[in-house]
Amino acid sequence: MGVGCKLTGGVWFSYYDNLEIHGSGPGKIDIDHMVPLAEVHDSGGYSWTPERRKRYANDLGAESTLVAVSARSNRQKSDRDPADWMPIPEARCRYIGEWVVTKLRWDLSVDQAEKDALLDYASECPNSKLHYEPAE
Repeated sequence: MGVGCKLTGGVWFSYYDNLEIHGSGPGKIDIDHMVPLAEVHDSGGYSWTPERRKRYANDLGAESTLVAVSARSNRQKSDRDPADWMPIPEARCRYIGEWVVTKLRWDLSVDQAEKDALLDYASECPNSKLHYEPAE
């Protein structure tokens, strides 16, 4: 999309809450940072250069870093990690996989509460395989 272009329609699927979102009106969809910017900061991003922060904030190199979701679910999630927020049960395996891949891709740390929650939820996701490429 070029400067001045606007999305005028379409159908988006928010897997966080299993919603199909029609159209593109303000307030319907958000692009969520899988690992919120505040969490990135707390997980090691505080030492990043401004250029690396910008690359994370606009990462189009991995499908899981930026996710189109309903505005409502993104507001509910806010800047919380898996110890404090999870999507609907049917989406949890995908969500924790994408969370872990994003953390690995960007070489971010995991605190104990987050780790405990990830391990607990992962027990419900047998045979899940995660693939990622480190961010440059």
